[in-house]
Amino acid sequence: MVASAADAPSPGRNSRFRGLPLRILSAVVLGPLLLAAIWFGFPWIDLVAAIAAPLMVWEWTRLTRGRPVIRLFAYVYALAALVALLWLRHQPVLGRETVIWIVACIWATDIGAYFVGASAGGAKLAPSISPSKTWSGLIGGMAWAATVSTAMGYVFGLGTTLSLAVIGACLAVVGQLGDLAESAAKRGAGVKDSGNLIPGHGGLLDRVDGLVAVLVAVALVRLTVGGAWPWT
Repeated sequence: MVASAADAPSPGRNSRFRGLPLRILSAVVLGPLLLAAIWFGFPWIDLVAAIAAPLMVWEWTRLTRGRPVIRLFAYVYALAALVALLWLRHQPVLGRETVIWIVACIWATDIGAYFVGASAGGAKLAPSISPSKTWSGLIGGMAWAATVSTAMGYVFGLGTTLSLAVIGACLAVVGQLGDLAESAAKRGAGVKDSGNLIPGHGGLLDRVDGLVAVLVAVALVRLTVGGAWPWT
């Protein structure tokens, strides 16, 4: 909810961090509310999911107008992420820790990608989809996510291992793919943002596109390997 992964503004003395104060203000207001819902669990996290579901469906409807197959996939994808959120949070073993870890990694990815991409610039990551994203932003997001992922292991008393760093970096890549998928949908719809729900940020999908992808990915891995992955 801070800044879209690797979606840094064009390097320019006056435009590099344009709109950043409003983005920070929105994040300061909304971030703690989300963390509180995750921390306390039922019924608050369920309420968040219930509010998010129609908003995400509405925004995907706007982005996929005239493309029914893509629209169906988008609905399934969005709802799968919400189911994954609730399933992971309500796990009896380390459910709270897992979701906080996911959110922390995504926020770290977004922050690292934004600032590194804005400062370093360089080669474009996917110019035909999102011209402002850079390889330096992706690498910065991966580095920040790796660091925060390892730190979460330490905070929760579950170890600060190399595997957590690697997994954190991988989550950053997955989050970036989710970001690019939504960017492609916006480009196809001819719009800049999925909506105007959050001041300085755009729509809900603009802020959770990476999180949606990571929630689905983590849930699928957890279902495959079992246990309380990545902690055990």
